[in-house]
Amino acid sequence: MKEIRKFIENISPMTDSDWLFFSSKLQEVTLKKNTPLLKFGTIENHLSFITKGIVRFYVPREEADVTFGFLFENEFVTGYDSFLTQTPSEYQIETLTDTILWKISHKDLEEVYERTVSGNIIGRKMAENMFLIKSKRELSLLSKTAEERYLDLFSDRPKLLQQIPLKYLASYIGVTPQALSRIRRRIT
Repeated sequence: MKEIRKFIENISPMTDSDWLFFSSKLQEVTLKKNTPLLKFGTIENHLSFITKGIVRFYVPREEADVTFGFLFENEFVTGYDSFLTQTPSEYQIETLTDTILWKISHKDLEEVYERTVSGNIIGRKMAENMFLIKSKRELSLLSKTAEERYLDLFSDRPKLLQQIPLKYLASYIGVTPQALSRIRRRIT
């Protein structure tokens, strides 16, 4: 739990009493590789913090899934739109590796927002950060070539290139695995 507190403290300071209340609501979960965290058509009911592992966001398709996100250790993961609206998800989230999470339910997080001084501030700042990440990704897909998106990944998130299977990376930048192989050969 030290990792979670450190992550939160980097967003906004949290008093010891707020931390004790928040951490009392957390539940540790250990999951195997390829375990669904959120299935298409179900409602997201948890916000989780990854202490070990990698997760993938994707839209399931018959011919090939469309990957649109990855999260790693020391990051929060949730189907945020489904979590906020309590409506069924239009995508899935699954573990790519064995994963350890600390999770809090929607109901418990609402209670943290109501009963702590720092809960709302931290929640707002995290939502703002998620918006900025999403906006950057959308602009990249609209204005950059696949090669430029790959190079951005290489500089922004080198972990991706080392730990994610090529087929998921290709889908993430919007190309086939063969096209990604050609891009990689051209730039090395």
